[in-house]
Amino acid sequence: MIPIMVMISIVVFALALMMPGDALSGQIDPSSSNPEYIEEMREELGLNDPAYVQYGRWISGVVQWDFGRSVVHRMSVMDLIGERLPNTIRLSVLSLIITYILAFLMGRYAGRNPYTPGDYTIQGANYLMLAIPSFVASIFAIFFFSFQLGWFPATGSIGSGLTAGTLEYWMSRLHHVALPALVLGMLTTASYTQFLRNDIIESSQKDYVRTARAKGTPENEIYNKHILRNSIIPIVTLFGFDIASIIGGSVIIETIFSYRGIGELLITSIQQRDSAVVVAVTLMLSIATLVGNLIADLVYGVVDPRIRVE
Repeated sequence: MIPIMVMISIVVFALALMMPGDALSGQIDPSSSNPEYIEEMREELGLNDPAYVQYGRWISGVVQWDFGRSVVHRMSVMDLIGERLPNTIRLSVLSLIITYILAFLMGRYAGRNPYTPGDYTIQGANYLMLAIPSFVASIFAIFFFSFQLGWFPATGSIGSGLTAGTLEYWMSRLHHVALPALVLGMLTTASYTQFLRNDIIESSQKDYVRTARAKGTPENEIYNKHILRNSIIPIVTLFGFDIASIIGGSVIIETIFSYRGIGELLITSIQQRDSAVVVAVTLMLSIATLVGNLIADLVYGVVDPRIRVE
């Protein structure tokens, strides 16, 4: 992970240098039309130094969690991300729970009952969810569940006039995150359901399953103890990628629902050319992908003892 992190930091730094204004500290307004002011600030901040000197100064700040200041919000980038990150974590965790519950239930049923009307119904729903773009699903969910049924709020992450820490406050948080989490979770369920279904069908034809049946082992025990445990291994290997993909997928979802998370912050920062925030969020999402891969490797060893290394 360490050399990959170094390479990612170099790529992000190079992209930051190509951005307009000062992407590394957020202290020079890119919209300023005074060239003398810009040049004076660049000299004062050392932005005219060689690239390797700037990289060393920037990476030393990153190691200390200092990503500079936001031009638009006039505050530290880390403080700004710290305000939004809990909302994205809530959205990601809830959507992951929805994804794995639905995928496990539907995949297990379709795998145990292949080529039945129930299996075809689940596959049809999966292909539909795979085909629908996230922004279309979000707009439809807002129209149907918010405007027509009134079950969920259409936008925002918290109701107004609530005291932080109270039961009403947390219930409002949950109420606002439920619909975007449901949309995000259902869209990522389809591929996992198909993985689990196909692996259960394949595993049920293997020799060790036939041996268990020949010994008179109950069918439920065969599926739960032998087939299902081996079939969830491919799903577990995808868990690490989920961490980054859910956060990345939440960019569109958060923007459409006006949900104040990291994804919505990234889009608005790009629109407002708030380069310091864009660089910080990009680097954090890249590191999240690496950490997710590490978690997948560790969990894979727990699920499948055959690949453990002493």
